[in-house]
Amino acid sequence: MAHSHSHSHQHHIKNKKALLVSFFIIASFVIVVFIGGLLTNSLTLLSDAGHMFSDALSLGIGLIAFKLGEKAVNSRMTFGYQRLEILAALFNGLLLVGIALIIIYEALKRFANPQEISSIGMLAVAITGAIVNIIVAYILTRADTTENINLRAAFMHVLGDLLGSVGAIIASILIMLFDWSIADPIASLLISIIILRNGIEITTISFHILMEGIPMNMDVKKIRESLLNIQGVVGMHDFHVWSITSDFPTVTCHLEIVRNEHDKVIKDALKILHDEFHIEHATIQVERVSAKHEEYEHHRCNSYT
Repeated sequence: MAHSHSHSHQHHIKNKKALLVSFFIIASFVIVVFIGGLLTNSLTLLSDAGHMFSDALSLGIGLIAFKLGEKAVNSRMTFGYQRLEILAALFNGLLLVGIALIIIYEALKRFANPQEISSIGMLAVAITGAIVNIIVAYILTRADTTENINLRAAFMHVLGDLLGSVGAIIASILIMLFDWSIADPIASLLISIIILRNGIEITTISFHILMEGIPMNMDVKKIRESLLNIQGVVGMHDFHVWSITSDFPTVTCHLEIVRNEHDKVIKDALKILHDEFHIEHATIQVERVSAKHEEYEHHRCNSYT
């Protein structure tokens, strides 16, 4: 039995720092957008403030998940608490869906009953909000928003906020120039649809990981074929590929051999998984099978020469 696992501590610190800085920026600005929405009577700003509040909440939960994920492995948690990051991402995804549905409901109400809106104040708050969201989005892009589902969920929140601010800017200009009060619920509705889509995506991915699904963008058939093509391997069983967290894929399998080459086969298997598929955590068991496979192995070796 062989086990290979390496953890990038520096990468983890970088991700956590990005979340921490983003949390303080977003949390400090939520109240500004909320008050601005109340003073201008803009649903777009109020929905943006609600979304930013969910951002702050999700970033805070993400930070807690990162911190708890650092707790050492113990006799009850052999993988530690790293999967808390996925639970946090699942919560964030569901939160996005909930917020989107609330905004859609309020926007539909305003279609039937348009409200008087202060376009100048709305524009000023929206521009400031856009600048803040651009800064936070940049900070998060410096971290691992591609592989880490928790950071990706936070990034999706911020992008939704940015779109909300852009929508508010456009709506406020339309109200200012043409007195189109209906532009406010239209912008809110469009933003909420984008937020809803992101929420469903994050929720689906998180659920997939929690259900031990195959990691995204990983060709399991190719992994199987590469392991079976190792010199001396004649079969495979109990083959499983899943993720502990979004950036922690793992493989377990039993490889069958006909010769006493246990160490070489294990070394080759781990090297293939690491170099070709970037899998750093694998458990490989090698079993010698009956001599009746020797003829097959001999024929297979000759076919490669």
